[in-house]
This record gives sequence, C-alpha cells and structure tokens, in this order.
Amino acid sequence: MKNYLSLVKFSHTIFAMPFALTGFFLAVLEHKNGLNWMLLGLVVLCMVFARSAAMAFNRWLDRDIDAGNPRTAVREIPAGVISPNAALAFVVANCALFVATTFFINPICFYLSPVALLVILGYSYTKRFTWLCHFVLGLGLALAPVGAYLAVTGYFSWPPVLLGCTVLTWVAGFDIIYALQDESFDRSKQLHSVPVLLGTKNALRLSELLHLCTAVLLVTAVYLVQQHFGTDISWIIWIGVAVFLGLLFYQHTIVKYNDLSKVNMAFFTTNGLASMVFGVLAILDFWV
Repeated sequence: MKNYLSLVKFSHTIFAMPFALTGFFLAVLEHKNGLNWMLLGLVVLCMVFARSAAMAFNRWLDRDIDAGNPRTAVREIPAGVISPNAALAFVVANCALFVATTFFINPICFYLSPVALLVILGYSYTKRFTWLCHFVLGLGLALAPVGAYLAVTGYFSWPPVLLGCTVLTWVAGFDIIYALQDESFDRSKQLHSVPVLLGTKNALRLSELLHLCTAVLLVTAVYLVQQHFGTDISWIIWIGVAVFLGLLFYQHTIVKYNDLSKVNMAFFTTNGLASMVFGVLAILDFWV
C-alpha cells in the first residue's frame, strides 16, 4: 500500500481536493437542503479514484523516460518496486471504480465520466507533442470544483466554472515552475514544455502572468458568489483569498531563473498550503 501511495503521490491530492470540496459546499449552499454525507463521500471517492488513475497512468506511460532521468529514476516502476503490468492493472481498477462511483451520484456525472478520464489520462501523452501540456494538466484538475458542484446540483453554473478556470491557470503556472528542473533533459529527449520552448527566464515570466490571471479569476469568482448569496457569505472567504494570493506571490520570490534550489518548496509546500487555507476558509464560510 505504501508503494502504491507513493506511486500516485497521494499527498499531492492536497492541490485539487480543497477546490473540489469548495465546489461541493457551494452547491450545498445553493440548494439549502443540508449536507448529504453519503454524497460527500462519493465525491471524495471520485477524486481519489480519478487522481490515482491519472498519476499511475502517467508513471506507467513515462516509465522509460523516467528511467533515463536521474531525478525520476528512483520512481517505483523504473526502480522495479512495482511492475509495469501491476501499475497498469491499478490504473484500470481505479478507472472502473471512478465510473462506478459516478453512477451512484447522478446521470450527468456518470455520462461525463469518460470525458473526465479522457482529459486526465490524455495529459500524459501531451508532452510528447506540445508545450501546452501544462494547461492540459491544469484542465484536468480544473474539473474538480465543477464536477463536485454537478454532483449536488446536476447543472452547470458560472461560479464553479470560474473556480475551475482559477485552478487551470494556477496549476499550469506552478507546473511550469516544476518543469524547470527537467529543462535540459526534456530538450535532449525532444520532449515539450514551456521551459524548453521559452527558456528558464521567460518561462518564469509566463508563470507569473498565469498566476496574475489566477488572482483575477479567483477574486471575480468569490465576488460573484458574494453578490449572489448576499449576507450568507461573510469576510471569512476573503481571508482565504488573501492568503492564497499572498502565497502565490511568495513562490515567485523564492524561485529565480538563476536559482532553482527552492522549486520543490514552491511547488508542494507553498501551493499545498495555499489550497488548504483557501478551501478550509471557503467551506467554513459556505457551511457555517
């Protein structure tokens, strides 16, 4: 179990899960029918199954690439801890469990489940032919708040879509920073990424621009929610917005084009904390 949790980097669930739960509790506030714990459990399971399938598939597909990269050669498949066939079976099982779980939520989630799988699994192929791979990854995680909202309401709405767009630009921006570590290796293997396309300095500038878009989208989404619900929304969520954006700014002060030593801190610690704080405060505001 420890090896499989490591294979899918289960701890990285911290990025999308808070936004998924924010979309869920926003929908609960919209319907005013109270919290359905069974439905909440199904949404969490969908998140776990979908993300596990996506990460394991990425590790399976990239096993030969990972084996040639000193940074990734220690991963479970190239290191021989988990066999390729076992990893692929794990992917199939999680895909099946994801689709089965959506069946018990509502028809629209069930019908759209293959589309979600197409996006999150398809991402793994993209760096082989386009530098837009970061944006496809962002799109995959952006489905979280929209899907969770759909699970409760059964229809689309602008606030969760804007939250999804926020996640898309946020994830694409920090994934570009993360990809800086492999710029030389990716170029040597003719893999595609923004750092390969633009170089380190310009890639960081694009990441900054994307996170500026994130700030605009998040503020707009929360403002629209507050306008719609009026006094049901307090100042608590705005503290979450301020902390989230403050940490976004901070990560750009610690990663510089001539010093990438703090990329991992910016990638996991800063973004994970930003997502957690915003999600907790937003849910507190929506629910309480």
